[in-house]
Amino acid sequence: MADRRELTVIAALTLLIAVMEITGVPSVFFVNIQAADIEPFYFALMVNFLIIGVAAFLILRFLCPKWRLGFTKRGLAAGIKGYGILGGAAALIGLIAFCIGLYPFDRQPSAAKVMVEGVIYYAGVALVEELYVRGLLLNLIEKLLAGREDSTLIAVSASSVIFGAGHIFGVLGQPPLVIVGKVVWTVGMGMFFGMVYKKTGNLWLPVIIHFFVDICALPYCFSSMRGYAGLSLCILVPVYTALGVYSFIQMKKA
Repeated sequence: MADRRELTVIAALTLLIAVMEITGVPSVFFVNIQAADIEPFYFALMVNFLIIGVAAFLILRFLCPKWRLGFTKRGLAAGIKGYGILGGAAALIGLIAFCIGLYPFDRQPSAAKVMVEGVIYYAGVALVEELYVRGLLLNLIEKLLAGREDSTLIAVSASSVIFGAGHIFGVLGQPPLVIVGKVVWTVGMGMFFGMVYKKTGNLWLPVIIHFFVDICALPYCFSSMRGYAGLSLCILVPVYTALGVYSFIQMKKA
């Protein structure tokens, strides 16, 4: 098993990043940028992403220098070839599902709002979530289970369930069916990201696919709706459930 001190530091860092990403602390207390029609909270979250990046770099560099995240070129090209089409197809289906569920659109956002809330923000989300869910948490669980033949499968599955549960905070107040649907499809999504990560050893690959999946929410910039339409759920839940089952089977073959 890896050094106990290292695992303790990684566990603490994972928890710290998760809390910061979900709550926006500490940036929500001092960042209040007003620009165009962009919601100020997005700027606070993006500043938090920068703080997370600096903190993670310093902690990993000086306290856990042997921890390997997978931010490398190795395996990237082969991974894109092997899993890019499937991930891209899932993202496209998600985009179509949101367009169908949110239509007709009742907002005319500025180009700045679309770029910040629909693109730049989600680039940060993809990078931060893959850093702590796959790069830290998944590897942490796998190391804690070192010696077990199914340690990787358990680590991918457990981190995916935690990943899904973490998305409950974004749908609090929504109908129970919406909350359950959101958790189910993010667990399936997490299984796919985790499988791709462990199959390729490259963390950039799930970051890239995660980003493309997330920007399928771009239609929300053009709608005042704040929940998930039933028709969108009917498309997204089975698609990502199937993707999760596929990923589980692929991991079982390993």
